[in-house]
Amino acid sequence: MTLSSADYSAIWLTLKLASLTTVILLVIGTPIALWLSRTQSWLRGPIGAIVALPLVLPPTVIGFYLLLALGPNGWVGQFTQSLGLGTLTFSFAGLVIGSVLYSMPFVIQPLQNAFSAIGTRPLEVAATLRANPWDTFFSVIVPLARPGFITAAILGFAHTVGEFGVVLMIGGNIPDKTRVVSVQIYDHVEAMEYAQAHWLAGSMLVFSFAVLLALYSSRKTKAVWS
Repeated sequence: MTLSSADYSAIWLTLKLASLTTVILLVIGTPIALWLSRTQSWLRGPIGAIVALPLVLPPTVIGFYLLLALGPNGWVGQFTQSLGLGTLTFSFAGLVIGSVLYSMPFVIQPLQNAFSAIGTRPLEVAATLRANPWDTFFSVIVPLARPGFITAAILGFAHTVGEFGVVLMIGGNIPDKTRVVSVQIYDHVEAMEYAQAHWLAGSMLVFSFAVLLALYSSRKTKAVWS
């Protein structure tokens, strides 16, 4: 028994979704994490809580409200329909939106911790050298926070790969369009195709272990050299 063409299609779609989600989260999550690590504003608490919500909310709750918002009667759905784009439910774009929201804390929190660990001293030194904010960010903050970026990317990617509730709620089960690996495994089990489910689930188990091994190995290497 080997993986079927439908299994490979689900794997490719999952990797595509996880890669795009990770890139988007790194782009939008970096300024949010930097702000959370530096600000003294009263908004820090509420915004930090919003970012962390996916850690405690059931995925189906997030998926349900996204389904309402992105659907034809939701404010996002009405906006996209007014642009002639239709609705984002049961589409790959909808999966990306749901994945970005659901995996957000797994990217932002490691970045926030990395930025907080830098402290203010390196930034003060850069300021005395008349470095502008962009130079300070790319020449000081990014190199010092590199382990945080690696951790955020790995966790964001791996968490997106393992999604089920959110993607099923807003994406459904459309072959080659929204059927990701977790949904494909569910289909195999529902059809009592346990051999196929074993192959696919086992592949994801090996992948997940390899990702976590790489993460903890990178942390260990950093500890040795620091």
